[in-house]
Amino acid sequence: MSMYLIINIIGLVVFLGIGWLFSKDRKAINWKTVGIMVVLNLILAWFLVSSSAGRAGVKAAADGFAWIVNVSAKGTVFALGDWYTPKNLNFICSALMPILMIVPLFDILNYIGVLPWIIKWIGRGLSLITGEPKFESFFAVEMMFLGNTEVLAVSGMQLRAMNKERNLTIAMMSMSCVTASILGAYIEMMPGQYILTAVPINIINSLIAVSMLNPVKVPAEDDTIEKVGAEVDSDKREPFFSFLGDSILGAGKLILIIIANVVAFVALAALIDAILALFWKDLSLESILGVIMFPFSWLLGLPVHEAWMLSQDMGMKLITNEFVVMGKVTGEINSYAPHLRAVLTVFVTSFANFGTLGMIIGAFKGLVDKENNDYIASNIGYLMLSGILVSLLSAAFVGLFVW
Repeated sequence: MSMYLIINIIGLVVFLGIGWLFSKDRKAINWKTVGIMVVLNLILAWFLVSSSAGRAGVKAAADGFAWIVNVSAKGTVFALGDWYTPKNLNFICSALMPILMIVPLFDILNYIGVLPWIIKWIGRGLSLITGEPKFESFFAVEMMFLGNTEVLAVSGMQLRAMNKERNLTIAMMSMSCVTASILGAYIEMMPGQYILTAVPINIINSLIAVSMLNPVKVPAEDDTIEKVGAEVDSDKREPFFSFLGDSILGAGKLILIIIANVVAFVALAALIDAILALFWKDLSLESILGVIMFPFSWLLGLPVHEAWMLSQDMGMKLITNEFVVMGKVTGEINSYAPHLRAVLTVFVTSFANFGTLGMIIGAFKGLVDKENNDYIASNIGYLMLSGILVSLLSAAFVGLFVW
């Protein structure tokens, strides 16, 4: 184990080095801020994975999500009747149907002001501790609760008040989003302990990645918040049941979007594999992506054969999405070695994939002027690199404490 632990540590340093290597302005990197955030993530990873109090807290949160999912099944049983039995529990029923209750639940918490209050104070604390600009800190927390495009949509006033460099930072951070309302679906397929551990680790790593790849100095007079995205003026609120109806409809659309993406991506991947097999039967999309991602997978402290397994899943996740990989490994992941189980789960717990690029570019197109949007579109490589780097850093931080 000691050898693999050393490799994991080296991997963490290498991943940070990648942030420095591809930085737009290496001299502008605030190493004190980066150091504070690295230490903070080390403490968080240790607390959530290795300490008895942290493990108990994560287990309680995972059990809470599982309880919500079980309660949501009552609606599914009512709609599907006898068809909804343990033998018929598939991806749609077990992972996606609970979204119809969980999304409205989080929207209600947002509507009554609970989520905005939580986000505001966590964001303030994060900004105070790390020294990162206020809005960037708020955004890192907001997107983990509400989703990347949703937060972008309600942050238009702030985005239009910022320069193109800060807008690029926000776009890069959007690649590492995890929406809290969809965690129940994740937990049904992957180890809940590591899913929930990945969320706060990702928040801080999104700030680490952008502070290295795209360091932007924000003058004190510009370090303000035009509007916290989750806050809604009470006199502008729509009636509650109208709001709830829209939320439920949005949840239904989300399920259809996920199903459409999974079906299309899995089918397209199978088609590509079939075409590649015409040239060489052992050639596949997974093997190609596995070769590309293998060095990074090995640097997470795994034996070669496990690193190869992980690298294929990593590549597949980036090309398709996290649900494709989760659906593939859900029946066997509990038989994996603890370290592999942890780093795989943490790595896939994000929206970092090529499909998300289009969503982010599309969102900015309707929110900022052409100059800002063109600048972001010309830096697509940095958006993807940021998302991958956050996932690698999170897996490396958590992996240090799971063997």
